[in-house]
Amino acid sequence: MDAGNTAAGPQTELLTKTPAQSRTTIVYKFAADDILREQYRDPWNQVRIGKMLEDLDALAGTIAVKHCSDEDSTTRPLLLVTASVDKMVLMKPIRLDTDVRIAGAVTYVGRSSIDIQIEVTQVDQDGVGSDTQIALTANFTFVARDSVTGKSAPVNRLSPETERETQLYEEGEAQDKLRKKKREEQKGMHGNVLHKFNAEAVRLNALLAEGRVFSDLPALADRDSILMKDTRLETSLICQPQQRNLHGRIFGGFLMHRAFELAFSTAYAFVGQRPCFLEVDHVDFLKPVDVGDFLRFKSCVLFTQLENKWQPLVNVEVVAHVTRPELRKSEISNTFHFTFSVSSDALKNGLTIRSVVPSTEEEARRIIERMDAEGLLD
Repeated sequence: MDAGNTAAGPQTELLTKTPAQSRTTIVYKFAADDILREQYRDPWNQVRIGKMLEDLDALAGTIAVKHCSDEDSTTRPLLLVTASVDKMVLMKPIRLDTDVRIAGAVTYVGRSSIDIQIEVTQVDQDGVGSDTQIALTANFTFVARDSVTGKSAPVNRLSPETERETQLYEEGEAQDKLRKKKREEQKGMHGNVLHKFNAEAVRLNALLAEGRVFSDLPALADRDSILMKDTRLETSLICQPQQRNLHGRIFGGFLMHRAFELAFSTAYAFVGQRPCFLEVDHVDFLKPVDVGDFLRFKSCVLFTQLENKWQPLVNVEVVAHVTRPELRKSEISNTFHFTFSVSSDALKNGLTIRSVVPSTEEEARRIIERMDAEGLLD
């Protein structure tokens, strides 16, 4: 999704900037501002995570713009696009009775890509935050395109100054090399196709075995399991001008916000208790979403992890479809994966969570792909 901002475009000479030049900080004065606190309060007196995700995307866009800017007003503006968001883990609940600081800066740049790290930190009453109070860390990747040709465009270089900045830069460089290596490996996988096909067939049959019992012998099906199709929810909307950025595209943060709200509702209906958000996995923004688009969000519980009885995990998938009825066409814009758990009090009171069973090969493949991505299957 587009970041919603313009930045300095093609330059005769690229600049070298430090992370400090892009650093941006926002402080939410929840303790003192009743109106602000009410805007971010959820029904359980905690921060609305979906709204916070939207804010993080907006801040990342601002940081990307600051890094790409120059002093020449004649340069053509760049189009900055959110390419992906890395896994975000909620390390502690974000409270409403203390102030919250959101700070971020550029950590690594490639030729046309910009990596940005943002930290959400609880702030003490004296206004001082510490590393031990970090509630959430988010990593965004933006790419720069020429606003006229649409082709990738080079961005300003980055020169880390501190030891921590150098460490983050080296980590970003390693991740960039890993992504390139994976792309090359995918191009050369043809020799292993047969072996991979046979191994996947075994896993598919194992996953589908219980689903066949539900279909063929429903009276004998496991009462502690439920078909994936029976966990589905869906919502739809028409994208409005108020949700667009300067380029007329819908903010990526808005999509994450709406996807989270549906995922939370899906987990709530599945568990029967208020779920506890833990993390959102890596998100790639595949297709742009424009003002006026008919957007459909479809969710389901993809699978559960019940090995740890004191922290069972519920994995919810949300797929965003850009639907164009006039063209009889529907395309996937984004796929989101959220992980939830439940409170320990609910578990102590005897709450049990069902296993999720696929009933079709397509559903089983989605489970296998997700488990592989999380390293849950060998």
